[in-house]
Amino acid sequence: MMRELWVRTGNEATSEARQDLFKAASEAAATVVLDGADPEAAKALGLRIASSKDGDILLVDEAHWDDVSTLKADGKAICARVIIHSGADEEKALKAVEVGFDYVLISCPDWKVIPLENIISRNRGRAKLIAEVMSPQEARTALETLELGVDGVCLIPSSTVDVEETKRILDDYTQETKLDLASVKVIGTKPLGLGHRVCIDTCDIMNPGEGMLLGCQSSGLFLVQAEVQENPHVEPRPFRVNAGPIALYVLTPGGRTRYLSELKAGDVVQVVDREGRSRPVVVGRIKIERRPLILVETEVKGWTVKTIAQNAETIRFVTDSGSKAVTELKAGDEVLVYHQLGGRHFGALVSEESVIER
Repeated sequence: MMRELWVRTGNEATSEARQDLFKAASEAAATVVLDGADPEAAKALGLRIASSKDGDILLVDEAHWDDVSTLKADGKAICARVIIHSGADEEKALKAVEVGFDYVLISCPDWKVIPLENIISRNRGRAKLIAEVMSPQEARTALETLELGVDGVCLIPSSTVDVEETKRILDDYTQETKLDLASVKVIGTKPLGLGHRVCIDTCDIMNPGEGMLLGCQSSGLFLVQAEVQENPHVEPRPFRVNAGPIALYVLTPGGRTRYLSELKAGDVVQVVDREGRSRPVVVGRIKIERRPLILVETEVKGWTVKTIAQNAETIRFVTDSGSKAVTELKAGDEVLVYHQLGGRHFGALVSEESVIER
């Protein structure tokens, strides 16, 4: 689902500060909510405008809510703004949904989460809910409220950096969530010595066929399953992926990679299933211990792609139809790999760059 970014400006800002904000909003493909400030400057940058006057989205005062059908006849999207202090205000927001507003802009100056939960649960996709937020952190909370989240956020920024960071957060939730995984043949495996390996414990539950994309080369990431498999010796730990040595890459939201050594509690990584469906999850803990390791080599479109894992039966690689323990892998077996040519610059894919990783 596409999540929208709106940016609210105020008359108190200087003309220069507003211009900088307009530029940041334009680069973030945001809608600008104008409180009577420089509409021509916003239009010159091609910005979509929400305004009580001449905007692409018409902000409608409560006194005119009974005129919704007339307002919609003009062909513009219409938006109601509701400030939530009580349950009565929540009912007012839901009334705006019922009468046919395209958008309901919700401001929660006191309680931030519970009012949104109540409105999200009863809206059921009829209107687009936009939550007014004061920071990128508040934006993330609104996008995750009741698991479904709001349809967008209206940021009241303290700087252009807030706009950029909030845009990155929205991208985490609106990126293409289906990855193209390939089933590739194992060339062989090789036991290695001791090394520091990382377990990624998440704040979520993973299912059979789900795990994380990991590898020695950023161009070839292996789908390693979470510890969901029943066995006679260890209880399943469906929150955990035994990810491998600290130098490996792991896929994170926005299609970026990070080194396992960088991760810590509170970071976000991407969970992927065998169909390529993916979702962001929060890291609850990183556990690093010295363990015996094993090298796995495969061939992908003429390229040799490798990863290293802990040499233990609980580490399983996802296949088309199940999973297989790394200790059982042999030449000719097939595992799932996410293959992308190009280099990485601080984790971001640069497809034109030629990089050799062995």
